[in-house]
Amino acid sequence: MSVVDWMLDSDPSIRWQVLRDLADAPAEVVAAERARVATEGWGARLLALQGEDGQWEGGALFPARWRHREAGGEFNEGQPWTATAYSLLLLRDLGIDPQCDQARRAVALVRENCRWEHAGQPFFSGEVEPCINGMTIVLGVYFEQNVDGVVARLLGEQLEDGGWNCEAENGSVRSSFATTIRVLEGLLAHERATGGSPESIAARRRGEEYLLERKLFRRKSTGEVVDAAWLEFSFPTRWHYDVLRGLEYFQVAGGLPDRRLDEAIDLLRSKQQPDGTWLLENTHRGNVHFTLDEGDGRPSRWNTLRALRVLNWVTP
Repeated sequence: MSVVDWMLDSDPSIRWQVLRDLADAPAEVVAAERARVATEGWGARLLALQGEDGQWEGGALFPARWRHREAGGEFNEGQPWTATAYSLLLLRDLGIDPQCDQARRAVALVRENCRWEHAGQPFFSGEVEPCINGMTIVLGVYFEQNVDGVVARLLGEQLEDGGWNCEAENGSVRSSFATTIRVLEGLLAHERATGGSPESIAARRRGEEYLLERKLFRRKSTGEVVDAAWLEFSFPTRWHYDVLRGLEYFQVAGGLPDRRLDEAIDLLRSKQQPDGTWLLENTHRGNVHFTLDEGDGRPSRWNTLRALRVLNWVTP
């Protein structure tokens, strides 16, 4: 079985993306397969878990019944990924058609009923942390909600080094890779949907420079690897950063690959297995609705799809 056939032997959410991005299938075939995401497999299963109040597990970022933190300040057995924000994010990753009736119904309920834990802000108005607001923009754009106000807020929160940090409100003046990638994903999505503004385009390009100056995973000051975990690839990525996520952003942004990505691209190539697949390497701990792959150390259809998209971009 070829790698493409192996990926096609899966859920509709993977199949339609493989058909579009790797198999050059006709548009009508892709659309028909994508339509199945809302009615079959993981997409339908996730939609069925939405509560009558429009939320997943009764909360925006955290399930209503979950104790947010242990006494020592650590998440209890990992952050839960089952509340509304990460459930919507998973629907986006699965590629549900945002115009289908099921998605429109689900998002309308979120818009009407879901509020952020921070201060009760409406979901698509965002809250105060740039990492959460970057995700809000990604979701708002994908599901056709107005998030212009969230974009404007983030433009005023860019740090001097070019990135963003969720801890800026607590005094941090140094950017975070994890926050910066989420904001960049949001700004790029908004720009694609609306054309952006000179200010938002300039901010996005400054943010890109923050990552490129560090070759996606090195300290600018010393050249050392910032975090060895970033060299391992996860899916879903949740709020976490890794090299594949960084490369995926630049692939979506398009254009000629910057030479400062070369080392990251070499890392990606080095991880391809003899059978042509990539592994799931770094699952982020926490409660999930259901799993999408067979576990760390096993071939991952999702990471293989994402890696091949990047390599098709750098070697067309």
